[in-house]
Amino acid sequence: MKVIETNIPGLLEITPNVYEDDRGYFYESFNKEIYEGIGISSEFVQDNQSLSHTGVLRGLHFQNPPFAQGKLVRVVTGAVLDIALDIRKGSPTYGQHHSVELTEENKKLFWVPPGFAHGFKVLRDNTIFSYKCTNGYNKESEGSVRFNDPALGIDWGDLSNPLLSQKDIEAPLFSELDTQFTFE
Repeated sequence: MKVIETNIPGLLEITPNVYEDDRGYFYESFNKEIYEGIGISSEFVQDNQSLSHTGVLRGLHFQNPPFAQGKLVRVVTGAVLDIALDIRKGSPTYGQHHSVELTEENKKLFWVPPGFAHGFKVLRDNTIFSYKCTNGYNKESEGSVRFNDPALGIDWGDLSNPLLSQKDIEAPLFSELDTQFTFE
């Protein structure tokens, strides 16, 4: 397994060891012992999966404490541009983001710990996106940041006709965010 520590503390890009032969491939998408060894010692309590089509954009979402979620995300089929935005007060990278392309071919996983807003843009039809969460969903604690806030400088690629939820259209700008996360 190859682990890349990104330029933002806490975010990890993970490329698993993939074993391929004439029959197809095999890899471990999660192994508690191995992940604890790279610093992901959180207990996962909920698995989520979504099916989306090209142009769908979901995010940037988070849940406030005490319902904050860490997410281990990956693509089962298709491809996404995945974004994590640091919303931890006092962090040297507060307001900065990291992007990674997750595809069925590269089989990368992305660890997004609590304290980050998360979102993704779907690059192919019938993309299945999977994520393990460290906390269950809690509607009252959910928050979001507007995906296209110019102050964030996120390059989503072509945004000529994104497919968005009403919640994402109405999300506040980053300057309006009153984050409950602090950098430790």
